[in-house]
Amino acid sequence: MAPIQVKIKHAGKTHDVQLDPDQPATVFKDAVYQLTGVPPDRMKVMIKGGILKDDTDWRKVAPKAGQTFMVIGAAGELPKPPETPIKFLEDMDDTSLAEALSMPVGLVNLGNTCYMNATLQAMRAIPELQVALQNSTPSGLPMALRNLYTNMAKTTESVTPSAFVAALRHAFPQFAEQMRPGAGIKALLGGGYAQQDAEECWVQLTQSLKEVPGLAGPSGSSASAKFVDQYMTGEMRRVLKCDEAPEEPESISFEKVLKVSCNISNAVNYMQQGIMEALDGKIEKRSPTLGREAVYTSTSRMSRLPTYLTVHMVRFAWKRDINKKAKIMRRVKFPTEYDALEIATPELREKLLPVSRKLQEVEKERAERRKVRKRTKAAKPVTDKEGDVQMADAAAPEASSSSGGAAVASSTEVEDKGKAVANVELEDESVYREREGKELEALIHPDVKADIGASQTGQYELVAIVTHKGAEADAGHYIGFVKKRALHSSPTAPGAVAGPTPDEDDEDWYKFDDDKVSIFPAEKLETLSGGGQDASAYVLLYRSRPLV
Repeated sequence: MAPIQVKIKHAGKTHDVQLDPDQPATVFKDAVYQLTGVPPDRMKVMIKGGILKDDTDWRKVAPKAGQTFMVIGAAGELPKPPETPIKFLEDMDDTSLAEALSMPVGLVNLGNTCYMNATLQAMRAIPELQVALQNSTPSGLPMALRNLYTNMAKTTESVTPSAFVAALRHAFPQFAEQMRPGAGIKALLGGGYAQQDAEECWVQLTQSLKEVPGLAGPSGSSASAKFVDQYMTGEMRRVLKCDEAPEEPESISFEKVLKVSCNISNAVNYMQQGIMEALDGKIEKRSPTLGREAVYTSTSRMSRLPTYLTVHMVRFAWKRDINKKAKIMRRVKFPTEYDALEIATPELREKLLPVSRKLQEVEKERAERRKVRKRTKAAKPVTDKEGDVQMADAAAPEASSSSGGAAVASSTEVEDKGKAVANVELEDESVYREREGKELEALIHPDVKADIGASQTGQYELVAIVTHKGAEADAGHYIGFVKKRALHSSPTAPGAVAGPTPDEDDEDWYKFDDDKVSIFPAEKLETLSGGGQDASAYVLLYRSRPLV
């Protein structure tokens, strides 16, 4: 149904408001709040047969254009205008424009919604998802996500995700859970809504995107698979072997997975250790050979690696002694570059190994070329505005004979270095990339090449992190971190961050603390490994390294 114009009457005043029957009732209530100042949790909208509830189906209400709804409730403080006036892009000078476009925007916390904000910012590091959403978007949460990302790309001010949080709570009522009675000031600050788990939000949001159509392959053929199946879903092969009956045939099963878990025990210091602990273990089940319960060795390996690999640091566990969920504070280091061949099946490893090894060699050569180009740039003579070469220290008085000798030696060293650099004649980087791309492309296994959205190398780089800060599992604060180059890597994506693409050597990150966005130096990533109540990595998103 198309949106219609209706009227609301509150405190003797009548207001015009737009009602979209395809959106949840919470979206309409939020629009009413913007006009009247009545908070949704204290608002009563009178409809035929009773009161409008958050889960009311508009089709049963059958609203008509021009219809008037009575609104009851005490108005609170109306939403405040921004402290600084909003400046439109066309009104900015070149300096302000460059600064505004280079920094992504944050999301306003609507009351314990930091878990959602951090998740949305991290998932924005998947440019292919934004392309898929723009191509074809199912109604409901996927549509709300597309609209949100599009709005975030069109503004330089923090975005208030009212429509999205309403759609999220409508699709998954667990995120509409209210604070428990007696929560006191926390309940007031959070607007009555309880804190939620960011990993659960990540999983549910990914599940809601399963109907988004996939992307076409390089040949331009239409994709029959769905986007999540292509780019975010892996396949796990599980082998069960009975320890007590070696002659019993192995049991092999396959399962589609959206994440890889990293268990955190007292023996785990590194992410890979925790992943292997989660993949391998012992279980008890009934043995058909022995006719009783027996111990089995369970071995799981990835038979398909997606372009985007999600790792869940299992930091929350149920403790029987206190009968509640508690946070595991242990420090667990995670890599910024991850070789997933260690968790692949032997068959998949054999397919990916040739191109994986070649890519590692190529990456080293690319790093060396970057160093040479930097040295070459530094060795070039400085020119003034008229294009004349500036002679450094030309006007300086002649030094004494002793200092002059040192100066001559220093000058000779610089000259020799310049000659050495000048002797290295590099072609344009695109020439190398094209040649390397063809060499790597030739090594890709046909099965892998035909699998759209699968990792072609098994080599990954970390592009996004969701962290949890605090000691309590049901409280604390979530923050999102996204690698700068990940957000700027695909300017054609509808929700991509505008501005110049960061240099290849720029390893810094963006820190998204709700509506506060700042630069986070790459050397500080290690501080997110945990070990205390400060921000600890909880959900990590790895992207398969591109060939070019």
